[in-house]
Amino acid sequence: MSPLAIGATGLAALLVLMLLQIPIGIAMIVVGVVGFALQAGWAPALTFLSSEPSGLLSSLDLASVPLFLLMGTFATAAGFSADVYNAAAALVGHRRGGLAYATIGGCATFGAICGSSTATAATFAKAALPEMIRRGYAPGFSAATIAAGGTLKSLIPPSIVMILYCIAAKAFIFDLFVAAIIPALLAIALNIATITLLVRLQPKIAPVSAKMPWSERWPLIRRAAPVGGLMLVIFCGLYSGIFTVNEAASVAAVLSFAFAVLRNRLSFQSIWNGMRECASATAMIYTIIIGASIFSYFISLARVPEALIELINAWQMPGIVIILALLVAYLILGSVFDEIAAMLITLPFVLPIIDKLGYDVIWWGVINVVVIELGMIIPPIGIIVFILHGMAPQISLSTIYRSVAPFIAADLLLLLLLTLFPAIALWLPKFLQG
Repeated sequence: MSPLAIGATGLAALLVLMLLQIPIGIAMIVVGVVGFALQAGWAPALTFLSSEPSGLLSSLDLASVPLFLLMGTFATAAGFSADVYNAAAALVGHRRGGLAYATIGGCATFGAICGSSTATAATFAKAALPEMIRRGYAPGFSAATIAAGGTLKSLIPPSIVMILYCIAAKAFIFDLFVAAIIPALLAIALNIATITLLVRLQPKIAPVSAKMPWSERWPLIRRAAPVGGLMLVIFCGLYSGIFTVNEAASVAAVLSFAFAVLRNRLSFQSIWNGMRECASATAMIYTIIIGASIFSYFISLARVPEALIELINAWQMPGIVIILALLVAYLILGSVFDEIAAMLITLPFVLPIIDKLGYDVIWWGVINVVVIELGMIIPPIGIIVFILHGMAPQISLSTIYRSVAPFIAADLLLLLLLTLFPAIALWLPKFLQG
């Protein structure tokens, strides 16, 4: 069989296993090992099956994932999400669309210390959605704002998605964190601009609330101060070079735990449930990474990337056309499959093409994260939309999808800007390197 035929067969087998509801990590391991064995023999394949997981389980880079998940668990237990939202609402809630602005700001802030986009969206569905609806905000607009805010987590460092990308792409995690700062700020600005436009065109979706006196604002702001302190420690320590990524994750997890204890928010049951959820998520992520690594080796052994590059060279198309075609493919995949799985499955095929076209792997990492954001709210799947509908069944899926469309347009604009102007992501890392 030709390399392209081998690659297509491997992807088809992977799709079949996924349709049979086999976990994506296990499916990639099975296809990777069988594909390896058919090319090199069962003995080398089984040897690789034992050596590759042990190498990844001892990876220091991957060790930051459970630490950030643990930080998110304790931050949620400490009630940081409600604190951030209440403080932001106290500052801007009296303006038209103020609670929507507060939701975006709260999601961005809490997302930076939570580690999970879905957890951020689910948490703010509890903290913000009832309050917005109580104050007369349109249910669809309220849910769409939370959905848009939830997706910001993937782009705000420290991001688990970025860590997984760097491990798969063998890139430096810190470089991608730095590269994502300006795109993250731009994403927040575009979401705020979208809200401003919507509330001006349709004032009824966001009525103006009464202005809160400062005597009531200050207690809410002080209540949220520990969140600001935690973020300051993480970002200053990480970007000043005092902490490595693992050390930043460890310090953040310990501080989150300390705040939860000081607030008397931890019980044996909450600790047990949090540890169980953290362990479950960690096991899932490790399994997917191990499966992606084995599947990637099978694809490389079959020389599929080289065959794809030869095929692209034969087409003689401009690089930007190929990039745009890849982005369309990613949007389609992201709307059907799990976003992280779609990224890890396709990286063995896509990264050699990106390198051949002369693009930066760090820039493509930022692009991947933005595409993952979009996949979380684009129909027909849109996992965050389903979470919001599940937590607020009175708001129909069609209403949420219709209301979230302007935010999807804002993310598409961000994606287009990053594609046409890679310097948006690459300027800051180059500047810091001197």
